[in-house]
Amino acid sequence: MGFRKKNKSPPVLSHEFVIQNHADMVSCVAMIILLGLMFEVTAKFAIMFITVQYNVTQSVDERAEQVNLYQYGPKDIATVFFYLLIAVILHALIQEYILDKMNRRLHLSKTKHSKFNESGQLAAFYLLSFIWGCSILTAEEFATNPTFLWEGYPHTHMVFQVKFFYICQIAYWLHALPELYFQKVRKEDIPRQLYYICLYVFHITGAYILNLHRLGLVLLVPHYLVELLFHASRLFYFSDENKQKGFTLWALLFVIARLLTLTLSVLTFGFGLPRAENQGFSLAKGNFNVLTIRMTCLAAICLTQAWMMWKFINFQLKKWREHSQSQASKKKAFSPKSKPHKKDLARVGSANGVVKSDDKTSPRERKAKAS
Repeated sequence: MGFRKKNKSPPVLSHEFVIQNHADMVSCVAMIILLGLMFEVTAKFAIMFITVQYNVTQSVDERAEQVNLYQYGPKDIATVFFYLLIAVILHALIQEYILDKMNRRLHLSKTKHSKFNESGQLAAFYLLSFIWGCSILTAEEFATNPTFLWEGYPHTHMVFQVKFFYICQIAYWLHALPELYFQKVRKEDIPRQLYYICLYVFHITGAYILNLHRLGLVLLVPHYLVELLFHASRLFYFSDENKQKGFTLWALLFVIARLLTLTLSVLTFGFGLPRAENQGFSLAKGNFNVLTIRMTCLAAICLTQAWMMWKFINFQLKKWREHSQSQASKKKAFSPKSKPHKKDLARVGSANGVVKSDDKTSPRERKAKAS
């Protein structure tokens, strides 16, 4: 990890050297871009990396004031790259100064250590994204008018908060790809993490390019809330295995979030957009309201939700089996020992040379009979 003080430094440019000092290297690249603002020759290029591009000024109909809106374009790639560097630096800071200190106190195994780091990083990101997304949605009309998801499509213009939100989202999930190498993720965990990272990049970038940022934002906020609850519950579970109540609430909200996602998607692609005024395909106007694209988007969302439900059901079945096995083992451990029968005692006594007679007379009577 970056920012750590090592007694023995590995060879320069070796794998271990890059892994230990990747945050320092990335921060140097970010500093070079920021220093470019100080010189007039490089300022034009540096601004393209740091600030949000494609500003459009529009005047409100009933007011004299003007509003700054934004579109997307190729220069957004540079902006995404810069905030990808910032995400790598923040990732290293959270790992070094928060998660590593907690790991030392908990003394977790290697498997739990890896999952704890993953949940700690994702919980911080989901919390920030959820609060940010809610603040954007409170300024929109979705709470009172859900038709704003498709009314006026194509939504080529965005306010600053919406565009910057999408830039940061894409940058974060792209930064998660090199972090698989920097964090030395186990080989068996790489496919699982690659699946959800690629799904996030695909869906968020698709919503951004197809001018479906309203629908994407509305679907991301409840999804991030559910994921935040899951990773927070997992962090509490690693600290104390008796704290499992959060998983029950997460399971309930997970199903509700999947139903909400499917409902809003079908409503938008199957009902709203087909009845919108602007129909057709136009790259110049940013209009992608044709049947092929609508059905492709809807199919992608439905398949993703079905895959998530399949993983969820398998996860719940696995937990149920583990719980039933633990309960069965506990019953065996605390069950009372069965008392041996009289026949078994007689057999044991005969084996030891002691024969128990079935005669119920007293010893005096037996002596009298013998005399």
